[in-house]
Amino acid sequence: MEGSNSDEQLPIASLTKVWTALTVLDNVALEEEITISQAAATQEGSSLYLKPGEVWTVDSLLHGLLMQSGNDAAYALAEYAGGSIEGFTSLMNEKFQLAGLDHSHFTNPSGLHHDDHYASAYDMANMFRIALQNEQFKEIASAKTYRPKERNVQWNNKHRLLHENEQAIAGKTGYTKRAGRTLVTYFKEGKKEIIVVTLNHSNDWAYHSSLAEKVFANYDTVKVVKKGKYKLFQKEVIEVEKDYYLLLKSEEKKKLKNVLLIPRKSTNANPYLWNVTIDDQIALRFNVEKIK
Repeated sequence: MEGSNSDEQLPIASLTKVWTALTVLDNVALEEEITISQAAATQEGSSLYLKPGEVWTVDSLLHGLLMQSGNDAAYALAEYAGGSIEGFTSLMNEKFQLAGLDHSHFTNPSGLHHDDHYASAYDMANMFRIALQNEQFKEIASAKTYRPKERNVQWNNKHRLLHENEQAIAGKTGYTKRAGRTLVTYFKEGKKEIIVVTLNHSNDWAYHSSLAEKVFANYDTVKVVKKGKYKLFQKEVIEVEKDYYLLLKSEEKKKLKNVLLIPRKSTNANPYLWNVTIDDQIALRFNVEKIK
């Protein structure tokens, strides 16, 4: 696990839209239709140039959100999925708590600057990892081009590496004056996978590619959690539904620890967080279901 200042809480600009998209997908279907409001159509910043009264599918708006970074799409989706912007951001922050992401808090669905809107690079990497487990999200975030049925136009994904680097599979760009350039990229080479996040990095395209190349060359794929049922001291039984792997250096393998925690806010279905740590730094975290 590579990183510097990975837990520092920073503005992340439009990387916010990763969590926006996943929260939308949790609550509505792709084929549902949204009538664009005046408030959505007049959002500042990057835009799809939506017009009040237009009707768009959730699917098209999500493509515009992730590929073109439309703030108007973010607002329209949030209004629809959450009932209001406040209602939607509450859903986003509740999802943080359930996922055990302790260094993030959002006040809006687009990433426009607010002093109380932030995430850490580590949390952002985990957001993207969690989002990629949703096949609908993965398909949209990986799309290089898209033609919405509502408009005679072709959108090209703003993430340059998706067009230039065959190992770059999915990603999201971001920029505000306060946040600087922000970028998340998912790379895959054979069975090796890596997510790279940079916040306020001026040479992010080159850095992402070079770091991925370095990791693929120097790290091994290691199974760190085995699929199966585990009996706890209090006679409860939990189930891990799949094997989990990490890319590790040889010296990191000796420092692995597995820790089970009860999160501050939990549900009966997911009362535990499984943490894999290296030198007491969390390298992997996921929810575990209790079955008995």
